[in-house]
Amino acid sequence: MTPAARSPISSTRTNWAKLGFADTWKGSFMDEQSKMYELEFPGPELSSEDGQGPVLIHGLEGFSDAGHAVRLATTHLRESLESELVASFAVDELVDYRSRRPTMTFKTDHFSAYDAPQLNLYALRDTAGTPFLLLAGVEPDLRWERFVTAVRLLAEQLGVRRTVGLSAIPMAIPHTRPLGLTAHSTNKDLVAGHHSWPGEIQVPGSASALIEMRMAQHGHEAVGFSVHVPHYLAQTDYPAAAETLLENVVEVADLQLPLVALGEASARVREQIDEHVADNAEIEGVVRALERQYDAFVTAQEQQSSLLAGDEELPSGDELGARFEQFLAEQAGNDPGQPGNGQPGND
Repeated sequence: MTPAARSPISSTRTNWAKLGFADTWKGSFMDEQSKMYELEFPGPELSSEDGQGPVLIHGLEGFSDAGHAVRLATTHLRESLESELVASFAVDELVDYRSRRPTMTFKTDHFSAYDAPQLNLYALRDTAGTPFLLLAGVEPDLRWERFVTAVRLLAEQLGVRRTVGLSAIPMAIPHTRPLGLTAHSTNKDLVAGHHSWPGEIQVPGSASALIEMRMAQHGHEAVGFSVHVPHYLAQTDYPAAAETLLENVVEVADLQLPLVALGEASARVREQIDEHVADNAEIEGVVRALERQYDAFVTAQEQQSSLLAGDEELPSGDELGARFEQFLAEQAGNDPGQPGNGQPGND
């Protein structure tokens, strides 16, 4: 059964009025703080058999989405599980269109379509029927603090027990080695078993990181995962990174998520990349150099070596990435019926 054919999540809905939202304001923006979003009525049913509140997963497309891992993960969840819209954020208040121009379609002699950016909160149920929330779409360019406050207040009204953030960062690592992952939380119990980042660094901020930090500052359980993506694949759909993110979500959120299709997509893309590497001596040499650098890091990990810089002279991630993008585009163009672009399907 496809997601579109499934029955609604529940006929027993959240009473927005009891949560402080008036039903009489249906279809309009609410009070000053909630002008960031518009609620869908009636509200979703989020109660579970154990009486616990839902987990909120947030994954925003933008700066921290190397390999498009976040987009692949959130799209996969929405397409493979029953889902319904809870709230729509006002992207006109949050997005700088000139820095991230939406796509428009021009047909013959007129503009026929406009791909408007979206940023929405969804209610989903995992394969066992457990409800959870998913915040997905474009990362805001503007008004981060107002946006994060709106997310926090919505989470509090909906009884969210834990938030889980998804991000992906480019690293100088080869695709032939296991993907690394950085887990982060002010609650050490939530990241137990994961390696800590050696030392302190300054990094560019993201809206998801700010959600995690502000939620923790207000006493909520907040955790995040940043998967490490080979830097030369940062601009290419890389489903293995999305699979790694969701595998960790399963553990920390106690959800049952369908991952078979992502695993199959990962295997197909890996096969394509290996084929291209084998046919290009220069790229093969670079990958082997990255393997040596990676293996040296693992060996010397107790000495807090860094993967952010290596001793060998290597082409930039952009240079390698351009070559892989061209190769993968050619593969997709040769057989459009195959998911060679890394897009996962439904389980």
